[in-house]
This record gives sequence, structure tokens and C-alpha cells, in this order.
Amino acid sequence: MFYEDLSEYDYQDEDAFTDRESGFFMLWYRPAYTRLNIGWLQAGKPYSTGTVSAVFVEKLKAVQEVQWMNVCLGVHECDLCPDEGAPEGNGEVRIPGVPGIAYAAPFLITHYITTHGYRPPQVFIDAVLAVDLDAWAAARWPDVPFPWVPDDAERMLE
Repeated sequence: MFYEDLSEYDYQDEDAFTDRESGFFMLWYRPAYTRLNIGWLQAGKPYSTGTVSAVFVEKLKAVQEVQWMNVCLGVHECDLCPDEGAPEGNGEVRIPGVPGIAYAAPFLITHYITTHGYRPPQVFIDAVLAVDLDAWAAARWPDVPFPWVPDDAERMLE
């Protein structure tokens, strides 16, 4: 599935966080912030390439360890890789930008960066590096590791 970097995300109307520890607790809400696409790559579509720092890659991986977003039952295989052994992803990650903006990336983004040389826009790199990972990792249900979640968000056991 291809979306141009920094285009407006419109894949799903609502956002849903899954609690990593339980895998069952969910939080659904219609975001009041604008979501911008990052790293939705597809074979045959051009994408930016270049180097990124190891610190950025490790921070992005760490964020993905504490945040499961819009987890789907089906999976998406990397179509930039040969069919056999292509990694799969089934969710997304949200990275807060300036107030009112969040970056929406597929879980395969770290694979795209490390294997296919994808270089996300600098605003995304800066936003990842600015994440307070200690606060995110310490969050426990019913809190989620993301700012701007509305007070009336629906929290439930799936």
C-alpha cells in the first residue's frame, strides 16, 4: 500500500491503541489531530533513500516495542523483497509532531529503513528522536503512550 510521505492519512477514520502487555485492552477514538503518512512504500513507486543515524533507528525500534497501533488481523508483506522470506507487518506506529500533527507509519518502516535504504523526511526523524521513551515505556493501561488522546476515548476489553 503506497502513500506519499507527508500526505494526509485516510486509511482508517479512528485510531486504536492495543495494550502491549495484555494484547486485549483497546482504546478507540476519532483523532482530532492531523495524521501524516510516512513510509508507506510499494514496489514500483519511488521513495527517498539515504543514510540515517543508528540512534534514530534504535529509538524507532524502541518506540515500536511500547506502541501497537491499528493492529489488523491480516498481514502485509514487504513487496520490495523477494516473495519467499519477505517480512510481514500488521500494524502501525504514531509519532507526535508539532501540536495537532501525528505521523502515521506502518510497522514495516524499520525494515524499509534498514533493508531498503528508505530515508524518512527529517521532520519525522526529529519527532522520533524527541519521543520521551521512558514515559511511554512506563505507561500502563488505561494510559497509552501518546499525547492528545481525548478524555472521552473509548477504553474496552476486546
